[in-house]
Amino acid sequence: MSDIPSPAREDGDQPPAAGTNASAGQSPAYANYVLGVLFIVYVLNFIDRQAMSVFIGPIKAEFGASDTAMGLLVGFAFALLYTFAGIPIARWADRANRRNIIAIGLAVWSTMTILTGLAKNFTHLLVARLGVGIGEAAGTPPSHSLIADYFPMHKRATALGIYSTGVFAGSAIAYLGGGYLRENFDWRTAFIILGAPGLLFVLVLLLTVREPPRGMSDQRRDSGQTSTLRETLAFLASSPSWLCMMAGAACLSIIGYGILMWGYEFYGRVHGMNPVEVGKWMAIIVGVGGCTGTLLGGVLADRIALRKPSHLVRFPGMLTLIGMPLGAASLAMESSSLSLLLLFPFYILMNMYIPATYSANQNLARLDMRATASAIVLFVMNIFGAGAGPFIVGALSDFFAAEHGVDSLRYALLCTVGLGIVGCLFFMLSSRWLGQDLERVNRSSAATTG
Repeated sequence: MSDIPSPAREDGDQPPAAGTNASAGQSPAYANYVLGVLFIVYVLNFIDRQAMSVFIGPIKAEFGASDTAMGLLVGFAFALLYTFAGIPIARWADRANRRNIIAIGLAVWSTMTILTGLAKNFTHLLVARLGVGIGEAAGTPPSHSLIADYFPMHKRATALGIYSTGVFAGSAIAYLGGGYLRENFDWRTAFIILGAPGLLFVLVLLLTVREPPRGMSDQRRDSGQTSTLRETLAFLASSPSWLCMMAGAACLSIIGYGILMWGYEFYGRVHGMNPVEVGKWMAIIVGVGGCTGTLLGGVLADRIALRKPSHLVRFPGMLTLIGMPLGAASLAMESSSLSLLLLFPFYILMNMYIPATYSANQNLARLDMRATASAIVLFVMNIFGAGAGPFIVGALSDFFAAEHGVDSLRYALLCTVGLGIVGCLFFMLSSRWLGQDLERVNRSSAATTG
């Protein structure tokens, strides 16, 4: 894979003058405001992404698609271009104005969401999902890089945890609003309504968010040096802690996205709940549970890492492991009430590893690699999670259908729990090398920034 040409640096990318405070003029209040704006963008990202899971039933019925085809639509159709486009876009973001790149992406994915509602056949729907994936690829890598420049290392996991809750807030809104829209409107109208707000929020992003100097929060100057994709991959892959963390994130992403994209359909199909009722429960579980787990995971990761950096990934991995039996029990329950009751604590514990992963990934990258490093970790998590996760569940559901009927989806989701356990073990293994790998990054950054 070759790198794209390097655009000229923009004013906001220039390093601060020698001897100045890199964070001068950037108040904590403004940093929090920027985080809030990026959080809303991420919420819009997941509203547009997650809405498809609410309408699996009606879309399947209209186009006569199988569970495997729908798994492809909500999984690989989105994830393939999302992950592959994310690398060159992140390379661009490591050189150019990150705010503008996010704004372009927001405009593209919102437009493609509206076009989803205008699809005339399954092929048109597939193309629109590919477009959503391309647009959303411009969201998270530049946002992670911006947050790393606005927040110092000892606050970074918390800030990234707050940002990451956009996954669950957006999904909750998609479940709640989508359930209402599914009950009262056709699915086409729903996608047109859900895509429109993003086009308006582009202006807020462009008019109120400033591009900071790179390295601002770390009090280090950006030397202007850029790293190739190959150099970034080689640098990260030389960290044993990073390799183990990526293996763990890949496994956990499969179960996380499997439940995120098929959970709504599971309670409607297997437990016979109506769309509005499922929407309310999934909004609470995914929205409140996911946000609680991610925020708590970020705060705990920052506090624990201050005392022992290696525990940045070890402790969240342990907590996520505790949740796996709850997830299996929730999926196996015949009672919908008991199933939902167990799914809530599982979802809290399931997501505690996320901010630690993003924080450790930024900490293990040099300044000139951060957006690309974010794109790489998202490539891993999304090709396995957002791509393979829903597709695997759909394919397994079709496989089990002949013997288990509507319960086939239950058995398909249960198969992913074992992978979650393996993922947690990889996180705990990663902690063995994290401390020494962080020291190596500090030495390398000092050498490159002078």
